[in-house]
Amino acid sequence: MKQTFEVLNVKCGGCANTLKKSLQESFGEVAVDLESEPRTITLEVEEERMEELRRKLISLGYPMADEDLNSLEKFGATAKSFVSCAIGKMDKG
Repeated sequence: MKQTFEVLNVKCGGCANTLKKSLQESFGEVAVDLESEPRTITLEVEEERMEELRRKLISLGYPMADEDLNSLEKFGATAKSFVSCAIGKMDKG
């Protein structure tokens, strides 16, 4: 089922590129809306795979807006997002 989720720390096309490339193999095509605030992603995901999606997003530094993260986890996610963004900017091809 196609669903849309609010995600944190997504700032630019580099972030969007990382999300698309990192999620494509497991979830297929991913649309990233850089116009909305908070940013959103839209993709096909079944309920039984939601935890997998959440873990993947956190590992990239882009947790869902409804995640209950403590201060250290939020800081870690923000730091990871900077690295993911830089990789996305370099890996456009």
